[in-house]
Amino acid sequence: MPHATASWLVDNSSLTFQQIAEFCGLHILEVQAIADDTAATKLTGRDPLRSGELTQDEIERGQADPDYKLRMHREPDQAVRTKGPRYTPVSKRQDKPDGVAWLIRNHPELSDGQIGKLIGTTRTTIQALRDRSHWNMANIQPKDPVTLGLTSQRELDAAVAKAAKARGAAPPVDTTFNEDREALIVELRAEREAHAREAEAALAAGEGGEPESPQGNLGRDIDAAFRS
Repeated sequence: MPHATASWLVDNSSLTFQQIAEFCGLHILEVQAIADDTAATKLTGRDPLRSGELTQDEIERGQADPDYKLRMHREPDQAVRTKGPRYTPVSKRQDKPDGVAWLIRNHPELSDGQIGKLIGTTRTTIQALRDRSHWNMANIQPKDPVTLGLTSQRELDAAVAKAAKARGAAPPVDTTFNEDREALIVELRAEREAHAREAEAALAAGEGGEPESPQGNLGRDIDAAFRS
């Protein structure tokens, strides 16, 4: 709350605007606007003495020397996120219906409560999208909420797994893993055989007497690794 602190210092000290701006991390023109009462919003001063950020002695040193830089004695308390609806930036709020529509279409196992928690919207909105009675239904296009930045992939996966468990179904499994593994084995084996043929051709051309090609050893190592 640097603006509120600056407002208190303007009203209760003779510090220069530059000193207040540097201490609060503001631009000097912002402090000027607070002093002239032309800021966008009327601020209620926040006492840095009560919070322990400053001492009276420190303020007096600054008042005695306009070039003195105030030192913060105690960092301000960090804001703690309380339970409640997920905050969504104003620029992304118009994307919420698209994200909800995508979840309804692709993850019907999710409850309204889970969707509301992921996207940060109300059950009324979710129900309106389910029964297609939403006021803007004609313009809604289902889009992945992760891509839209409304939730994270980890949170979405956790919600889907929890919903599947609640229904007694097995969580989704990547069925392409074994196929990809087999394709990789075939590709590596073909590469090994090609290197072996090249080595044999080199030996037949009179370059024999050399130890076995390292690619051959690599191929056997690969086969042994996948068999294990």
